Amino acid sequence: MTIARQINLFGEMESQVISIEDAALNTGVSIATIRNWIKTGYLKKGGTNYVTIDSLERFNKEIAGNDKLNKRANKSKKDSHDHDRITSSFLNKINQYNASDLGKLGREYENSLSESFRNKEGIYYTPEKIVRDLLELSGRDVRNATFCDPCCGSGNFVIAALDLGIKPENIYAYDTDPVAVEITLKRIYKEAGYKSNNIQLTDFLERVALRQCGAYDYIFTNPPWGKKLPKLYKERISTYFNVKSSLDSSSLFFFACMQSLKDDGVLGLLLPEAFFNISVFKEARCEALRYKIKRVIDYGKPFKGLVTKAQGLVLEKVRYDKEDTVCCAYKDTEFQRKIGSFQSNPKKIINLYCTNEDDEVISHVFSLPHINLKNCAKWALGIVTGNNKKFIINEPKEGYVPVYKGSDITKNGLKPVSCFIPSDLSQYQQVAPIELYHADEKLVYKFISSQLCFFYDAQKRYFLNSANILIPEREFPVKIKVLGELLSGQFMNWLFKKLFNTHKILRGDLESLPIHTQFLSGDVFNEDEYIENLGLKRIDNGAFRVKK
Repeated sequence: MTIARQINLFGEMESQVISIEDAALNTGVSIATIRNWIKTGYLKKGGTNYVTIDSLERFNKEIAGNDKLNKRANKSKKDSHDHDRITSSFLNKINQYNASDLGKLGREYENSLSESFRNKEGIYYTPEKIVRDLLELSGRDVRNATFCDPCCGSGNFVIAALDLGIKPENIYAYDTDPVAVEITLKRIYKEAGYKSNNIQLTDFLERVALRQCGAYDYIFTNPPWGKKLPKLYKERISTYFNVKSSLDSSSLFFFACMQSLKDDGVLGLLLPEAFFNISVFKEARCEALRYKIKRVIDYGKPFKGLVTKAQGLVLEKVRYDKEDTVCCAYKDTEFQRKIGSFQSNPKKIINLYCTNEDDEVISHVFSLPHINLKNCAKWALGIVTGNNKKFIINEPKEGYVPVYKGSDITKNGLKPVSCFIPSDLSQYQQVAPIELYHADEKLVYKFISSQLCFFYDAQKRYFLNSANILIPEREFPVKIKVLGELLSGQFMNWLFKKLFNTHKILRGDLESLPIHTQFLSGDVFNEDEYIENLGLKRIDNGAFRVKK
């Protein structure tokens, strides 16, 4: 631990200080959290990259354990486990299980891992039902084909490949978890009587980057999602694949798999929903859309404790033809979409829940002359106090100002104020430039929501960070109040859902929406007239169709 004493201008010894890194270790939180606690006044700076020992001891004594900020750290500590002990225990169990029970052992092992460890490593083993559906190779001659699972877990994809007739000597699998590798090896031996040398304890990304991996006819896997990779490692791997923005672990595995897949080979991946619709995955989607995508499947939320939806992608490494169709499976329905319909989406979004009729509307409105909000507005986050419990009160008080939450914004206006915060904004963790809160006119919208809900504010109100602020540039050709009503309207909500289908209203998504200014020249917004001018009609289920 690095402890030092400050020396003042007169050469006198002052209070002891501790490095920010050691303060983080001492309290069991991240360095970023320590910096936030400094900003919010919990800890006192003791020079560059230091805090005072006195303030840290006072924090631990008076606040830690009673404050929500520290409860997160406490939860992390409680959610830890002795991984070496767990590994040793399960390695000793493996030989005691028969073939049918080894799959159960894999599930038992997964359940023994703490939530924080699984999240950090991205460990969520694929349910067998999804494996069987995703790994569908009917009509293909697989007798001499090679198969690879780069993140084999307990071997569910490997066993499914065996069941489909792929020879055990042609099956390759990798994982960085020794328990996973041993379970997979034993399952192959129990199922096929074959002692494989092709199931290896190693990092698939590293092997591909070092050109130590073969080329395979079939690659099917559930790569880790959001695995916490060291920064330098991630930069090195992404440089090798020439990836600039799609840096999530699932995306890096996608690029590694594509490089290891033979021409005409088939790739099947189970991926987070974000892969298909979030900006940071655009590079990966662009790469996938260069090839013949066979299927895109929504599997809902199959992983206990994980709110993220899982979606499957199956593609053939053959250059796509514009007439190729993609089988989309969503909520027990299947339909075909032309691959070109994804190519024309904003940010190359693969919106598998959008039917051909829906896509016709989307293509139509984007084909009409329009502008968007990109580079045409100022954006700001509501106030981040850093500790709502400390700063927010429920009754007005001298020295306090009213502040509104995202949940106060409704389709019918703003709810009465119920929160107040100290008027000195300098003490909060994050505050936008004051002139944005004090703008004569601004639009404010819920951030966590599946619906666009905008409020027009002309009273310089303050909002918390559950709401975001949008102020169009002065020369923007649509009145700000009309813009807010347009964005909150039924058509824009329908379009937003069909394109993005998220529960967060992201700036990049709002900037992609088409705004047909030629139909928005007045001071009042009439949605029926707007829809009529777009050449659309409403249908009974709340959807829209192009007039014929």
